Amino acid sequence: QVQLVESGGGLVQPGGSLRLSCAASRSIFNIYTSLGWYRQAPGKLREWVAVITSRGSTNYADSVKGRFTISRDNAVNTIYLQMNSLKPEDTAVYYCNKHPPTTGYWGQGTQVTVSS
Repeated sequence: QVQLVESGGGLVQPGGSLRLSCAASRSIFNIYTSLGWYRQAPGKLREWVAVITSRGSTNYADSVKGRFTISRDNAVNTIYLQMNSLKPEDTAVYYCNKHPPTTGYWGQGTQVTVSS
C-alpha cells in the first residue's frame, strides 16, 4: 500500500523551531527516489519547499534557504524537515511526496502555525 504520513507540526512562536517527519511506505521510499517537502498556505497554491536526492544532495526554495534543512534516513524510510527561525509566512500545511510529486501520493499533511 502506498502511504505517506507526515507528523511534527504544531503552533510555534516566530523565531522558533519545529522538526517534521514523513514516514513512507517501502514502495515509495526507493533508495533511488528523490523526495521532497511541499506546503500550502490558506488561499494559496501548494508550493515546493525542499528536495533531497538519493545521494543526499539537497535544494531549497529561496524563501526557506538557510533556515530549513531536509534529511533522510533510508533505514527507516523517513525524511525530515528541520525548520528554524520560523516566520508567520511559514504557516501552512506541510506535505511530503516524491520529487517531482505524484498526484496519488499526497497524504493528510501536518499543520504548522507560526504566531505569537
